[in-house]
Amino acid sequence: MFRSLRERNYRYYASGQVVSLTGTWMQRAAQDWLVLELSGGSPAALGLAVALQFLPTLALTLWAGVFADRFDKRRILIVTQSALGLCGFALGTLDVTGIVALWHVYVLCFVLGCFSAVNAPVRQSFVVEMVGPAQLTNAVALNSMTFNLARIVGPAIAGVAITAVGTGWVFLVNGLSSVAVVAGLLLMDTALLHRATAVGKERGQLRAGLRYVRGRPDLVVVLVLVFCIGTFGMNFESTFAVIARNVFHHDADGYGMLITMLAVGTLTGATLAARRSARPGSRLRLMLVGAGVFGALEALAGVMPSYWLFAATLVPMGVAVMTFTTSANSTVQLAVEPTMRGRVMGLYMLLFMGGKPLGGLASGWLAEVFGPRWPVLLGGLLSLAAAIGGALVLSQQRKKGLIQPQG
Repeated sequence: MFRSLRERNYRYYASGQVVSLTGTWMQRAAQDWLVLELSGGSPAALGLAVALQFLPTLALTLWAGVFADRFDKRRILIVTQSALGLCGFALGTLDVTGIVALWHVYVLCFVLGCFSAVNAPVRQSFVVEMVGPAQLTNAVALNSMTFNLARIVGPAIAGVAITAVGTGWVFLVNGLSSVAVVAGLLLMDTALLHRATAVGKERGQLRAGLRYVRGRPDLVVVLVLVFCIGTFGMNFESTFAVIARNVFHHDADGYGMLITMLAVGTLTGATLAARRSARPGSRLRLMLVGAGVFGALEALAGVMPSYWLFAATLVPMGVAVMTFTTSANSTVQLAVEPTMRGRVMGLYMLLFMGGKPLGGLASGWLAEVFGPRWPVLLGGLLSLAAAIGGALVLSQQRKKGLIQPQG
């Protein structure tokens, strides 16, 4: 299950990510809570903060994929990770000194989103360079385990820390945690990286990547499904804070518990994905099943009458969504040409994250007008519908011979 850790470079990377991602999830929880405090509990204000953080994805992520195919991914990651840490230090300083205002949070959400938009596709396409194609599926699953372990620990620590010392110190801790991942990148042995042939500078590289995807019906279906679920189904950060505060009347530690319960499920799902990674089977089929089950469980969570029933539903929901995301990620990365991987993953991350401004604003509006439960209920139903639609389209394409069965 942990065979990717035999690779020296990946061990450095994964170790730094455990620390850095814990800080990231601490900041996310603290940022949501700070926005609610500064706005008087407004779901729309929280939705705007989420939208600003993910809006740069629309403008930058595709070009970041081009850069990933042309330049040294490791060096790009060192720059972007350092900048993300500085954003944490800036917000923490403003908060600790007592001068933070809502517009400060909005500006820093946007700046952080710019660097995250560049970081995401480069980081995704860098995984195969650390472990090689044979270990990619396992490494993707282990990355998900790391991400969700941090999602468990980070919000839980943040919930206690916010109550004890306030949100400002949480932001400062996140800034400090970024040192770990930068150190891991600097310590790598570049001679051991499985680098693809660098793509030279020429006109039309972005369009060439889009044409490549358009000619692959299987990739189109996966990417459309990723967009639908990423936009409408996975707005956890903006909806859970509102549900914890405004529906079940819990404080920051109650919000942290909801994120933690979801993360218990996603960590379990990532662990199962790592164990499955060496077994034969259809990744596309597994992806569709995960998407459908996730949508059904999210819709069910939206009508749960009590805090603890809502929280308990998040565990199997987390297993399902992680089954979907790991299967979709490895399906796309293993199905593309190495020289196209950066650009395709740029499009993947654009669709996965770029819809969050729309999803964040829609969730905020739905919660404001109809109640906090509606974003969860409708997000689940839309995700379920997208999974069913994707299964039908893939079935028709396979019958026509447009796609081949995958292992």
